[in-house]
Amino acid sequence: MARRALEASSSLSSRLLFSSTIAPLSKPNPSSLHDSIRHVQTLAYEEIQASPDKPFNRTAFVFHGLLGSGRNWRTFSRSLASELQKRSPENEWRMVLVDLRNHGRSAEIKGFEPPHNISSAAKDVANLVKSQNWAWPDVVIGHSMGGKVALDFTNSCAHGDYGQSAVLPKQLWVLDSVPGDVNSDDGSDEVEKVLHTLKSLPSPLTSRKWVVDHMLSLGFSKALSEWIGSNLKKSGETVKWSFDLDAAIDMFTSYRETNYWPLLEHPPKGLEIAVVQAENSDRWQPRILQKLEALSKKGQISHEEGKVSFHVLPSAGHWVHVDNPKGLLEIMTPNFQS
Repeated sequence: MARRALEASSSLSSRLLFSSTIAPLSKPNPSSLHDSIRHVQTLAYEEIQASPDKPFNRTAFVFHGLLGSGRNWRTFSRSLASELQKRSPENEWRMVLVDLRNHGRSAEIKGFEPPHNISSAAKDVANLVKSQNWAWPDVVIGHSMGGKVALDFTNSCAHGDYGQSAVLPKQLWVLDSVPGDVNSDDGSDEVEKVLHTLKSLPSPLTSRKWVVDHMLSLGFSKALSEWIGSNLKKSGETVKWSFDLDAAIDMFTSYRETNYWPLLEHPPKGLEIAVVQAENSDRWQPRILQKLEALSKKGQISHEEGKVSFHVLPSAGHWVHVDNPKGLLEIMTPNFQS
């Protein structure tokens, strides 16, 4: 879950796209930063480019964490697109910020069948690529739960699970997400408490203020309580969540149980997996860090397989793009599709 849900505006443009069976509520305004609204068949998403008038020749997909949405990554993605353009003007990057199933605008879309798990969320992304006739992404970026969606998506591309048209990404960024099974010692205990608390709230919810005050009264931090409140939207005289809580709980269970160490131990040739640990995050046990460091060294020697790189983001907790966005850019930009 992101600590700040609302991102600051930027001089770079973004295009908001969402899935719906009805007409858009309003017509796009051509003068408003080249925004446009379209229909898609699967997931809601947003596109960001540093220079929207230029054709893009590189694509990166960005996956948010539990109870979040693509909008949490707007500001950072704009900064990343801008920095990449400065470093390599001949490449125009398109950032696709996906709202995973049961989250953000995708939570408004009917038809996502169980199981609500990591593999289903990754397959949704593959369906989005196919439905839009897009080229497959060059790079995939995932934070927290989204990190495991990115791992599953990449693993499925490698094993041909999405059909012959699927192309393996060249690079995968896993941001503060443990690749293996996760237990309460790996920082999931607080998330479990939040989900349990949200599940126990009365229905209907009267107001955002009531929810925030209630979370504060239970001992949750002001930042976390306000972020939880930011995920509420008006619904007549009451408010409702911008995510499907029951389905999100299923996805969290899947996040805890899935294991992608085999992909890191034997990455396909041509793939680089970059894992970023937030220095102050409570999700990393010594045994996990030792394993990642060993895999990173192995990747520098082996030429028969892909490679794993391991990076530590200083002065940051789990919300890497909020706690130290400049440091994250300094790690990612020079290593992006290196």
